[in-house]
Amino acid sequence: MPPHLSRRAFGNAAVALLAAPRLARAATPTEIQIDWATYNPVSIVLKQQGLLEQEFAKDGIGIHWVQSLGSNKALEFLNAGSIDFGSTAGAAALIGKINGNPIKSIYVYSRPEWTALVTMPNSPIHDVADLKGQRIAVTRGTDPHIFLVRALATAGLTEHDVKLVLLQHPDGRTALERGDVAAWAGLDPMMAAAEIESGARLFYRRPEANTWGVLNVREAFANANPELVRRVLATYERARRWSVEHPAELKALMVAAMKLPDAVVARQLERNDLTSGMIGQTQAGTIIEAGKALQQAGVLPADVDVTAVTGQMIDSSYARAAGA
Repeated sequence: MPPHLSRRAFGNAAVALLAAPRLARAATPTEIQIDWATYNPVSIVLKQQGLLEQEFAKDGIGIHWVQSLGSNKALEFLNAGSIDFGSTAGAAALIGKINGNPIKSIYVYSRPEWTALVTMPNSPIHDVADLKGQRIAVTRGTDPHIFLVRALATAGLTEHDVKLVLLQHPDGRTALERGDVAAWAGLDPMMAAAEIESGARLFYRRPEANTWGVLNVREAFANANPELVRRVLATYERARRWSVEHPAELKALMVAAMKLPDAVVARQLERNDLTSGMIGQTQAGTIIEAGKALQQAGVLPADVDVTAVTGQMIDSSYARAAGA
């Protein structure tokens, strides 16, 4: 024993070394908290089929499901640590990251056209310019909000030229149908339901301005549990592939989970491309374009390096390891 190391110090060090494996085991979570959302078809398959429960049963790790009503709610839950994985739009995740939300975007669950600007069938609104001075229902911090801002810019308008009515997506549909607002920045499946059931009209569509559906993970959870993240994504990938191979069964699962008519879910699925789970440069390009448009509209600070933040946010290594 070195002369400067006392017997007591040596004993304490030995105890610490012996305890280390037990401490490491104790750090493994007993539960994974993950969201499901009506705008994320793959999450519904995962939940309804119990795939994550099956994957982690042998580890004694439970699965706790939380419903996200929109990207804004998923980001709130992630920031609060009440979920470990959350479903958002890519551009919404960027706004969260810029505002200090410690997340990584690690997987694509769909390439959707899930938002458009919506009005009622007999409305005098026919294009974006007609929105000046009008009341518009929107959920701030979501892809429909970002889509609305970019749409207004095409007509030389900003948020200051309209009256935003801030509501969650289901309430936005209700407000439109009641006549409380002239237009709504819609989100599927509520948007599809409004079309099918109320004759609502999508008066402004631009599929390429819908940013991808991305799965995000809390950075702290990913850093502490990289293998668990890989296994979650591998299970997500199984569910995504099953969804592509079984479209009729996917629709039936969604009808059962969301309690919506078959025709509404069919319309939603028409606007979702589930053919790849990989996240990378393609998604980054779409998110960067949206971020720069938001800077031009004054929604994001002009001094933020949108390209750099997007690069810090997207991590494709987990999806590659999971076989996406």
